[in-house]
Amino acid sequence: MRELENALSLDGRTIIVTGAAQGIGEAITELVLQLGGNVIALDMNPERLEGLSASIGSDRLLTFAGNVVDPEISEQVVAQGVARFGAINGLVNNAGITRTAMIEKMTIEQWQQVIDVHLTGAFQLLQSVGRHMIAIARDTGSVTGSIVNVSSDAGRRGTIGQANYGTAKAGVLGLSMSAAREWAKYGIRVNSIGFGVVETPMTETIRGDKFKDNYLSQIPLGRFGKPIEVAWPVCFLLSDASSYMTGQHLWANGGWTIGV
Repeated sequence: MRELENALSLDGRTIIVTGAAQGIGEAITELVLQLGGNVIALDMNPERLEGLSASIGSDRLLTFAGNVVDPEISEQVVAQGVARFGAINGLVNNAGITRTAMIEKMTIEQWQQVIDVHLTGAFQLLQSVGRHMIAIARDTGSVTGSIVNVSSDAGRRGTIGQANYGTAKAGVLGLSMSAAREWAKYGIRVNSIGFGVVETPMTETIRGDKFKDNYLSQIPLGRFGKPIEVAWPVCFLLSDASSYMTGQHLWANGGWTIGV
């Protein structure tokens, strides 16, 4: 049991979490702190970040207000995290938005906004954190960290009314596998995780009376997920408990999709 506790520990590790001020991101932030880690919480809503900081009240939490789409944000977040905690040991690319429209009605703005946040934003953070970790690996020869990119079942099975979202999340899978192959020699592990329907503000519509029964009928466990239930597997991927995993896709979705 002691070995298991040590493997799951994030003691002394510094993790960047994007979209950190609500829903799944907030749950991940709180769990990383509970497991002993430091968190750099990036979110575009400064008021929510203030609320997060006030509710947690930890000196191991650094908040940063900004949009992952901004090409300068990723380098700034890494620099401030290093200045505060010494090094970056992990990244969770969790930030996300939706712009729902059927394909024939979707505007290029709706398409691009979702691609920019989910895919380009994830790439920019991954690139900046990867550069930092590679530099550490070259200087010290030590294992440098773990990156977790949040994908979705929409990225492997498609989704009605959100072709932009499904396309971006499929791209996240490719990004994760490519980075895993390139950076394994530096001890950098890159994995992705996909969620089903989790009880967050982003899923309020599909959990409403109009769509609820249809979605629940497709989930073998018969219920929607809670943020903490998907935060745990994210932290597993960040920890030494997954030390021999890279380039893999983990699904926490109540059995919504089952297969090899």
